[in-house]
Amino acid sequence: MARIFITGSSDGLGQLAARLLVADDHQVVLHARDRQRAEVARAGVPGAQEVIVGDLSSIEQTKEIARQVNSLGRFDAVIHNAGVGFREPVRLLTADGLSHVFAVNTLAPYILTALIERPRRLVYLSSGMHQGGDASLEDVNWERRPWDGARAYADSKLQDVILAFAIARKWPDVYANALEPGWVPTKMGGHNAPDDLRAGPLTQVWLAVSADAGARVSGQYFFHMRRRSPHPAVYDVEIQEKLLATCARLSGVALPE
Repeated sequence: MARIFITGSSDGLGQLAARLLVADDHQVVLHARDRQRAEVARAGVPGAQEVIVGDLSSIEQTKEIARQVNSLGRFDAVIHNAGVGFREPVRLLTADGLSHVFAVNTLAPYILTALIERPRRLVYLSSGMHQGGDASLEDVNWERRPWDGARAYADSKLQDVILAFAIARKWPDVYANALEPGWVPTKMGGHNAPDDLRAGPLTQVWLAVSADAGARVSGQYFFHMRRRSPHPAVYDVEIQEKLLATCARLSGVALPE
């Protein structure tokens, strides 16, 4: 039996993954943005151990989420599932003055990775759209470019893979991997998304708990439990270090070596 924390698990793929893990008798801790969504999470996954509440768009609340997770003891895996989509028509700013897409999709996973007691496995959800992301990392907060929601989303999903590969390199005692679940019909994906929703949560569950040799790897990118080639920039150590330094500067949180 493993202990798993899943961000953004009040609905969508996070909830589906949680249900699969609970059904296999694993201990699952959920996460929701606010107390109202926490009740939805509890109702959606009755066997979950706990629900952590906090808004990932806030640096301080994300730090508090990490404190709450650590108060429950060490976890075997963390699935960084939470994310916002590509349909934001304008550049929304958080209370910290950051692009909402970057804050939730990139900076929050970085902060949680740095502050949560190191688990054995880290799983980061990306997207096939990451292939179109900007690998320069020159304007992660979209301060100089005209806003484009789809491109901002693609950037953030590329950054998630870069983060996963950076952690795999720096923490050899951890299995850190990224995946794309497919374009599935969730609230984020939309009702007309063409991919199989049933297959959407399987890879992250597999990477989080499976004893299969294929899942016990690090620094890999997956689609439906098969390795897939990511954007080539994710292997570049200078790019990895640039992203880590940017996240550390914006959050005030250093990644433990």
